Amino acid sequence: MRCTHELPYQIGGRWTAHVLRGLEGGRRRFGELRGSMPGVTAKVLAETLRAMERDGTVSREVFAENPPRVEYELTAQGRRLLGLLDLCCDWARENVVVT
Repeated sequence: MRCTHELPYQIGGRWTAHVLRGLEGGRRRFGELRGSMPGVTAKVLAETLRAMERDGTVSREVFAENPPRVEYELTAQGRRLLGLLDLCCDWARENVVVT
């Protein structure tokens, strides 16, 4: 049930669904997220995460370490989007014909 790229439309930007899936298992660092998303640039992932943080779907925590450590996780609102993403994926599997 890991559909992200088969959706006929987008939830947020192009990479938003990928970030949702990347964070559904819990907190992750930027590098871990980027490693799970081949094709995304660091700049685009950072922009996507900032937009999702502004929207309230992702939280960001900075740890006062040297070098600084930053972790991201889904908020309650972001977790609710996972259910919607699952419904969209189910619909796409049933209705979108791949040629």
